[in-house]
Amino acid sequence: MNLAEQLKGRIAAEGPIGVDEFMAAATAHYYATRDPLGARGDFTTAPEIHQMFGELVGAALADAWTRAGRPSAAVYAELGPGRGTLANDALRVMRRAGFEGDVHLVETSPVLRAAQEALTPESQFHDDVSELPPVPLLLVANEFFDALPIKQWVGDVERRVDLADDRLAFTIDGPIRETSPVRDETATRLADHLAAHGGAAIIIDYGYAGGEQGDTLQAVSGHRFADPLEEPGDQDLTAHVDFAALAEAATAAGASVSRVTSQGTWLETLGIGARAMALAAKNPADTESIATARRRLCDEGQMGRLFKVMALTGKGWPAVAGLEP
Repeated sequence: MNLAEQLKGRIAAEGPIGVDEFMAAATAHYYATRDPLGARGDFTTAPEIHQMFGELVGAALADAWTRAGRPSAAVYAELGPGRGTLANDALRVMRRAGFEGDVHLVETSPVLRAAQEALTPESQFHDDVSELPPVPLLLVANEFFDALPIKQWVGDVERRVDLADDRLAFTIDGPIRETSPVRDETATRLADHLAAHGGAAIIIDYGYAGGEQGDTLQAVSGHRFADPLEEPGDQDLTAHVDFAALAEAATAAGASVSRVTSQGTWLETLGIGARAMALAAKNPADTESIATARRRLCDEGQMGRLFKVMALTGKGWPAVAGLEP
């Protein structure tokens, strides 16, 4: 029995389920059963577009670590590390800067863990943020929070998933408001850790700085948008991230929170232009592909504006470059 039939049976027996319950079941099955990345998958993330992305993330973390006094106990950590491409590129830069810390990856998918271990064989794996070691973290979460479950509301009434003519259907329509207790809890746990042990965390995701409303639940299959209620567990299911909600949760837990900026602005501030020129000078045949990757990562009409960046830091730690308060 596929997941759709399992969910239908559950709803028939127990009644409508929350959008968050539907999303949690679909996402757990999806990531447990495949590598969703790349041309043959359903979507492509920034680290897979070009090495420049991961290198600049690594440079930002290495810089924060250096300005914090180069604590030897610090570790590299990543939430939802994909294939391990970002970790591999970031660590290459961080190692050159003298960082020798361990590598800790929060990943539940056995398929993706295998890919990550191939690129970063020194990695230690965890199922949850709460399992990370009690030391300063140099952490990145790229396209992690968007996959965590959301609740949807029409006024004060929770929107749920029910059955209509043996098809999955939403219970009510109208102006949608979204919340995500799971995201807020994750941000709180991360901030608790930073407040207690120090470190810096960079959160990169598509979403909004705060105040926006509306239905952002979306499904992607084969690099095309699809109906979120069709084929649960066999397509990527996400929703836009409310960075203001994450900031509020992290601040309440004791972390310092940066302003929110766009991915394009941040990468340009960190020097992606100079990095692109240096790579092109070493590999003239790749000049156009490098320029294309930079545009895809930074241009407003591509990933540059929709994707946002925010940093959390522990007490006594400097602000992450380009993400000052």
